[in-house]
Amino acid sequence: MLRLENVNDPTTNTNLFFSIENALTSDYDSLQVQFRRRLSQGLTAIGSYTWSHCVDYGSQNYAFGYQRGNCDFDLRHNFSGVFSYDLPNVGQNGFANALLHHWGLDDRFTERTAFPITLYGNLFVDPLTDKTTYAGADLVPNQPLYLYGANCAAVLQGLKDLSPGQGCPGGRAINPQAFTPPPAANGIPTRLGTTPRNFLRGFGAWQMDLAVRREFPIRENVKLQFRAEAFNVFNHPNFGIVNSSVGQPTFGQATATLAQSLGVLSPLYQIGGPRSMQFALKLVF
Repeated sequence: MLRLENVNDPTTNTNLFFSIENALTSDYDSLQVQFRRRLSQGLTAIGSYTWSHCVDYGSQNYAFGYQRGNCDFDLRHNFSGVFSYDLPNVGQNGFANALLHHWGLDDRFTERTAFPITLYGNLFVDPLTDKTTYAGADLVPNQPLYLYGANCAAVLQGLKDLSPGQGCPGGRAINPQAFTPPPAANGIPTRLGTTPRNFLRGFGAWQMDLAVRREFPIRENVKLQFRAEAFNVFNHPNFGIVNSSVGQPTFGQATATLAQSLGVLSPLYQIGGPRSMQFALKLVF
């Protein structure tokens, strides 16, 4: 893996040089289980579950190249299941053939636990090596790491991080009282924080997508298929980015939905968006 070497001049606090090296390692272990049902009586299904743990030094952020911890993409539990079912044809007369034949259902369900979160903090210059990395934060003893529900809203409103009457996004937040910046001189941290890299977790996610289809046979190998599809059919809210900068008013809170946190594509095509529907008509031959 890659590591960033960023060397500063301690007398002038200016950057002398930086380089990127291949110097680090990553370890991934997993248990994977899959269930398959081959097409029988119109039903086919696949279910997959993965338990895994990934440990590395920096993942995609080179500046964390000296802190071994959970990978940025460390997911402990991940499940996905899909099925496709051709509904039985009901009736044999002309009316039944036209109305009740050739219907089907397609369904997909995904659920996973949360991705890790690293507390960034200000930049810290190691006096032994003159290398720069993020200082993170100190862990305050005897404080819960997370706040939930009404208690979350009460605590954050008391800290003026939420307006009166406002609730915690997703009903959960990292507790600002559990973390504090490490000691600093002239605004520059004098050591790394005691909180390990990727020590905290954001929000898990789950979503179900459902499609209803109807096929209209035209010839032996030609048919017209109509589909009505609903993504996130239960309109379940999934939360994404959590502010990990200690001291900011929204620290520890989700600041965007999952669909808005996954890149530049339209949120309509990302997992975690609001319920959306589409209709499709296609010729199958």
